[in-house]
Amino acid sequence: MTTSTRGADKTPAVLVLEDGRIFRGRAYGAVGETFGEAVFSTGMTGYQETLTDPSYHRQVVVMTAPHVGNTGVNDEDPESGRIWVSGYVVRDPARVSSNWRAQRSLDEELERQGVVGISGIDTRALTRHLRERGAMRVGIFSGDAWTGVRDEALLAKVQEQPQMKGANLSAEVATKETYVVPAIGTKKFTVAAVDLGIKGMTPHRMAERGIEVHVLPATATAEDIYAVNPDGVFFSNGPGDPATADGPVAVMRAVLERKTPLFGICFGNQILGRALGFGTYKLKYGHRGINQPVQDRTTGKVEVTAHNHGFAVDAPLDKISDTPFGRAQVSHVCLNDDVVEGLQLLDQPAFSVQYHPEAAAGPHDAAYLFDRFVSLMEAERA
Repeated sequence: MTTSTRGADKTPAVLVLEDGRIFRGRAYGAVGETFGEAVFSTGMTGYQETLTDPSYHRQVVVMTAPHVGNTGVNDEDPESGRIWVSGYVVRDPARVSSNWRAQRSLDEELERQGVVGISGIDTRALTRHLRERGAMRVGIFSGDAWTGVRDEALLAKVQEQPQMKGANLSAEVATKETYVVPAIGTKKFTVAAVDLGIKGMTPHRMAERGIEVHVLPATATAEDIYAVNPDGVFFSNGPGDPATADGPVAVMRAVLERKTPLFGICFGNQILGRALGFGTYKLKYGHRGINQPVQDRTTGKVEVTAHNHGFAVDAPLDKISDTPFGRAQVSHVCLNDDVVEGLQLLDQPAFSVQYHPEAAAGPHDAAYLFDRFVSLMEAERA
């Protein structure tokens, strides 16, 4: 990515998809060039949490909501220490932010962090294109990166970029050093959380339940995990292709062998799937937004949930499967397309979901999953 900050609100910009389709608009945020996988998010709010979600590393996010930036940016809502999206696409950015918590505008924040974006394009047409053709590589160009450069040359640059399939990205976004999030109130449990791209709200949700969370790097070994004497182990969300995550899969198998209570979300769900012997695959355009209907098949309850995933687990929906760690079943399923949204072991305390129960941003329907994790640790202690 190359960026500058000259007159982003008036500078022409162009978005080039790898199949040759081009959209022309105005620069938004930093001026320059950037590349990534074009994906769309259907959330109508929570843009600050989306931008700072490490799972969006190396992705250019297209917002389907037309008006973005209305509430500005503050220092309280980020899910990590920086913006992770590689590019940002909006139709009608707010000219003035208006919220009592706002400390600066969204375009100022994008510019400050060097995030190249584009505005003023038909994001509905772009979203329909991605739904029909699938998520694909994209480039955004403005300023000197575009001036005098032919469209064919820009397209060639886009097509030179690496694919998301086969990308191993967790270590690029995870913490390098272990840190501790203390329990709020009385400490009841200790959890070792493997950071594959964790969001800040996730350990906070556990801390609210009396859990002291030790957040470990993505490269953590089983020895590192058990050095903190955990009552439970957590595997977080994160970016990239789960087929490349051989290290975390091996570590999770070691945890399963010891039958320690285990909970995984998003990338962690895919890691559990692989640890149990299931395959994974890339979705055509993924699930990204805060309005996905999921059924908890263990209770029959339907919940509206927050998603950010482009890969999924390939496990049978219609039967219980035998695995090296006992019987397993699909516990949650997306009601839009029957994608596996959760796994559960029946013979030991381990489960996972493909979505984001921390609700940052998003509905709180799935908060009970943290309580389910607590119940597993309570039962194991008893």
